[in-house]
Parts: sequence; structure tokens; C-alpha cells
Amino acid sequence: MTEQQLPAWADPSVPPAVLDAQGVSRRGLLRRAGLFGAAFALGGAATPAVAATGRGHGGEDPRLAYLVGDHHVHSVYSHDAKYTFSQQARAAARYGLDWMVFNEHSNFGHASYGAALEHQEILRARAANPRQLIFQGLEWYIPAAEHCTVFAAPGPHEVDLLTRFELAYDGKLLGYTEGAAGAADTARNEAHAVKAVEWLAEQRRSGYVDDVLVLANHPLRLGIDSPHEMRAWRDAAPEIMIGMEGAPGAQGAAIPGWRGATSIRGEYENKPSAQSWAGYPADAYLTYGGFDWATATVGGLWDSMLAEGRLFSVTTNSDNHRTVFDTWKNGDWPAGQNFDNTGRLPDPVNTDTPQAGSDFWPGQFSRTHVGVTRYGYRAVMTGLREGRVWLDHGHLLDGLEVRLRREHSNGRGVTLGGRLRVRKGEKLTLEITVTTASRPNPQGILPQLAHVDVIRGAVRGAVSDRDTWRAPDTKVVRTTDVSGRKGTYTLRVPVTVGDESCYLRLRGSDGNRNGTGYLGASVDPHGPIPHEPGNGDPWADTWFYANPIFVDVVG
Repeated sequence: MTEQQLPAWADPSVPPAVLDAQGVSRRGLLRRAGLFGAAFALGGAATPAVAATGRGHGGEDPRLAYLVGDHHVHSVYSHDAKYTFSQQARAAARYGLDWMVFNEHSNFGHASYGAALEHQEILRARAANPRQLIFQGLEWYIPAAEHCTVFAAPGPHEVDLLTRFELAYDGKLLGYTEGAAGAADTARNEAHAVKAVEWLAEQRRSGYVDDVLVLANHPLRLGIDSPHEMRAWRDAAPEIMIGMEGAPGAQGAAIPGWRGATSIRGEYENKPSAQSWAGYPADAYLTYGGFDWATATVGGLWDSMLAEGRLFSVTTNSDNHRTVFDTWKNGDWPAGQNFDNTGRLPDPVNTDTPQAGSDFWPGQFSRTHVGVTRYGYRAVMTGLREGRVWLDHGHLLDGLEVRLRREHSNGRGVTLGGRLRVRKGEKLTLEITVTTASRPNPQGILPQLAHVDVIRGAVRGAVSDRDTWRAPDTKVVRTTDVSGRKGTYTLRVPVTVGDESCYLRLRGSDGNRNGTGYLGASVDPHGPIPHEPGNGDPWADTWFYANPIFVDVVG
């Protein structure tokens, strides 16, 4: 593989004068973390000793830099997409992505032809874009359920792993799509999905691949990912099945006047079907501030999983197939060719006329930020596994650093995805360091953060009802108005440890659209709300979310 270069903003050989405002801001964040230059490239002396889990000595987390990425991008190797690798990679570079996953749809054309051809393009793309980390992935049709991102670390078996997995475990290829309650094949299909995750875990344990991760995509779009299925995937191999899309792609689907009067952000335009889990309310099929109901509902499905005391991460991404207002159309097939016998679409053709689409380019609107101690493929995967993740829409923030530490402690404490062991009655401080947006976003808007919400939930352990989606002891406990604040500032929130373990997570927005949360004002007085059908300008309703920090009470 071609030698990897640092991103321009992280490379000391690149003069600051050639960086844009956001690059300068990110360089400042990197310097503050003590990871600039060789320390970031090699994990050198500025990085504290890190155990195999990625956690630092003494129960504290290392200093981190955050890499921006997207784990759900499609190309001509997906049957319903449009763009070449070079088009996607150029767009990702233009919008500041450090890493991306080409996540092509599973089907026989892909398994038989496309995956191997794609791998050759992946290798060329890595060589042509040495400042980007480019993963090869697969969008897996989960037996009895929705889709997942599956991707491996670069290595000699990365494409073989994906192809073997696709042929042995893909629900669409096997005909294992039935998931209706009580249907004859549902139990078999659900069990096969669990076997799939276990198989991936074994490939990692055996060393066949260095690493592999799975994330559930658009989980509530069709309502067919039931709570018990999501728990079963997680429990099968929590080091592999690490989370879900907190917000789907297709965020441009409801731009006013674009796709029609019934359009919804994320293309969440479905109704319950026979395949849907009956326990979801009709409102679960909508997005809230662009986020999936499972994530956006304080005290909802995501919180019910966190309340078990187990990490389950959220991400966001473009799911880019067809970019809004883009003028390219799919090319025409040569005689006798189709996707099934080639595994690849013809290259697109520019028409100079806007074409149908719901998506933004990778990094244009949705960004997943992953905390790492060095630059590289495995570092990104470790950061994702450890849960060092926050996400934003519309380039709402330049930076977010979160630490939970004992009161009056000089240590670094723990950060997103981490755990702090404490005793009942201890006093803690949650430190939230925000770096505000330093430049207009791709829409020409200078984003302004209006508020930061702290959400706290009790940890009660494993649930008796694996289909529960409620966490009744989770609620917003503090809201800080930060309107008008600029630059980098730190909010310090006192936290008192009670009788039982808990977790803390963060959320915030531009303040343009909020109202009573789904489970009531006593739980969430000013949460994200659905937009009117056909009237969902994503740039006018942007949010950030951060993964939890767990507080384990030990006595």
C-alpha cells in the first residue's frame, strides 16, 4: 500500500497560509492535544502509553485528535448509485474528510465481479489520495432486518473477507429476508444474522484480517430492526457490532420545492409494514432534526441500550448515491451488459441539468468525528470501537472535547465512550470544550451553536424484556445557553454521584427548531422535532450529538 501522508492540516510541512480557516482551526486543536507532526504520524513521545484497549494508564484516557469521516459512501459499484471513485474522493477532500468507507450494496453482480474490480480501484484511489484513509466496505442486507456497514482494515484479505461474508450471510442473496413476527422463517433468519456477526469476530480473532467493524444503517427507516435484534447483534460480538447511524444520509431529501410535498429528511417516508416490528409507534418512522427517532428520543431506544451499561455508538454519514442539484446522470449500458454480468455501472455523463437526488457529498453536510492518538486506518477503527465519537450536521462545530474527571483532579479523566469508576457521593466535573465554527459552511452559513444539553441516565443492567425501547430514568438534566459565544470555551458542569451507576451524553443545536421531546417536557423540554413534509431545509436545523461517558459506582 502507498505510504500514507498526514492530512494537509496536520502536516507541519504545509504552511498555515495555504490552509483555509477550518484547517487552521483543526491544526490548533491538534497542537493543543500535543499530537502535531511526528507525534501524530507515528504515535510518538507526545502520546501517552496506551494499553491494548486504547485507554491510557491510571484509568485515564490519552489526549486525542479528531479525524472527520463518513462510513457510508456509494460508487459505480453499487447498482443504484452513480459516481466514480475519483468523483467521491475529490468531493470528500473538498469538504475536509480524513477517512471514508466505500460501502457498496450487496448483490450477485457485486460478489461475482464488482468487489474484486472495486478493490483495484480502491488501491488506485489510495495511491492517488495519500492524505485520505479510504476503506473498502459492504452494505450488508441483514437477514430479517435492514442494512449494515461492514468494513475491514486494509490488508491482503480485505476484499476476500467481504466477498466470503456477502455470499454466506447476506439476507438478499440467500433469500433470508422474512422478518415478520411469527413467520416460519423469521427465527432462522434472525439467528443467521447473529452467526454473521460471530463469523466476522472469528476472522478478526484468527488474524485473517487485522480488524473489522459493523454499524447498523438507517435503523428505523422501515421499522424492521427490532430492539431484540439490535441487542442480539451487539451481544454476539460487541467489539465488532459497535453501533448504528444516529442520523441517516439523504439529508437533502426534503429541501423545499425539490422532491415533492411528502418528502422527509433521510427519505424516512415509510409506513409500518408486515415486516415492521409492531412495538414501534408511527412517529418512529420520521426523523427529528434529521436524526433517527431511536437516537433523537431522549429516554428512547438508544438510551434503553445505554442504560444496560454497555456502549453502543452513533454515527452520521452521507449515504451518497445521488447528490442534490448535481447535473450528472448514469451512463448508458453497452449492448448485452448489465450490473449482474459486470458488477459495475457505466461512468456517469454530465448533462448540465440538475438530476434527481436526495444526498450531499461526503463531508458536505454530515460528519462523524473520531478521536485518535495517531493517524492511520487502525487508529480510526480503534477510535470507533472505543466510542470516541461525536457528530454534527452543517459543520456546526470545529471541535468538541469532553472530559469527565474527579473534582479538583489535575488528571485528564475519561472522554467519550469511556468509564470512570467512582464511589457513592463523589463529586465530578464534566468539562465540555467547544470550538465554534470558524468559517461559513458549504451552504454559505456561518453556523452558530445556541445551546448544549447534558443528558443523564441511570444504568440498571441487562433488561428482562429484550424488546424494550424505553429508558424511563433518562432525561435532560442541564441546558446551557451559549448563543453568541465564539472561539474556544469550556463549560464546567458539576456532577454528583448517586447510589447507582449512570451515563452522561451531550447534544446541542443551532436553536432554530426545537420543541417538547417525544416523551414529554419533563424528559426533554426542547428537543428536535419533525419538520412539515416537503419543508425540511437541513441547513436551517442542525445538531450535534456525542457518545456517552459511563460512571460506574463501585461502593
